[in-house]
Amino acid sequence: MNPSQEPIAATAQAAPLLQVDGLRKHYTAPRRWPSPPPRPIQAVDNVSFTVARGETLSLVGESGCGKTTTAKSVLRLVEPTAGSVRLDGEELLTLSAGEMRRRRRELQIIFQDPYASLSPRLTAGEIVAEPLRNFGMRSRAEREARVQWLFGKVGLRPEATAKYPHEFSGGQRQRLGIARALAMQPKLIVCDEPVSALDVSVQAQVVNLLMDLQQEFGIAYLFVAHDLAVVRHISRRVAVMYLGRIVELADRDALFSTPRHPYTEILLSAAPVPNPRAPARRILLQGDPPSPANPPSGCHFHTRCPLAQPICREQAPALTARPSDAPGGHQVACHFR
Repeated sequence: MNPSQEPIAATAQAAPLLQVDGLRKHYTAPRRWPSPPPRPIQAVDNVSFTVARGETLSLVGESGCGKTTTAKSVLRLVEPTAGSVRLDGEELLTLSAGEMRRRRRELQIIFQDPYASLSPRLTAGEIVAEPLRNFGMRSRAEREARVQWLFGKVGLRPEATAKYPHEFSGGQRQRLGIARALAMQPKLIVCDEPVSALDVSVQAQVVNLLMDLQQEFGIAYLFVAHDLAVVRHISRRVAVMYLGRIVELADRDALFSTPRHPYTEILLSAAPVPNPRAPARRILLQGDPPSPANPPSGCHFHTRCPLAQPICREQAPALTARPSDAPGGHQVACHFR
């Protein structure tokens, strides 16, 4: 058990830091005359979840399921089509650009690609100091002192502030991204596959750094990933997405030990097992993923699900917990689970 989870459990019943309800993001492709107007692409379709203070909620699923779009919609880096996003009870989607800028100091992001997310024209110190300058830390001496402190927190040498991004390794660049996100002491950081571009040994270092920072500063993470081993290590709760919807949401240990949704079972069975003598439990997923521009009716997974019945084609199951589960406990969107 991650030691940082212990204080989280004690506050889990408090009001959530982040509450997302009915979030949707539909894209409309340009019309090509004389063809009829194209159908909107339903990248995110009625997604709801909460994130408690200081916890890590991971979004997992295959490529194209809407994980990153959901995370960026929370930050309004992508403007949602509909829904509600509340931070500390304040609705973010109705804020003006100026009001949203004020709240952005509490909402930060670590991007997936440490090579593309840092400006090659700025030194490492200037990159980390940029949010301090943007949000009003006017004194240059104060900014420099803060940058030095941040470099130490993420494991970089103070003299590295004068270097440019191309002089750092991939792991060091991602540490720069973490320092930049940490600069304004945010309440929530969106981690958009922050270790997927790194070597495995470096991945472990960066994940452990994120956990240490969470324990020290009480930061909440919305962690987007496809590596289930990383997700199992860092998460407190996990949400599984399929074709723009959350199909299962549960405590990490419960989800990995007793998955309920057929898609979650298949997803977990595809993860490599480090023991060559372990019995194979691979479940093959039949068929091709449907297009988000033309998703199946009812349950989006019914075209590939081994349990599918007529009701699955007609009615989309709600994401609910069993009556025997604790409130807000193990939730699954399936008519038969």
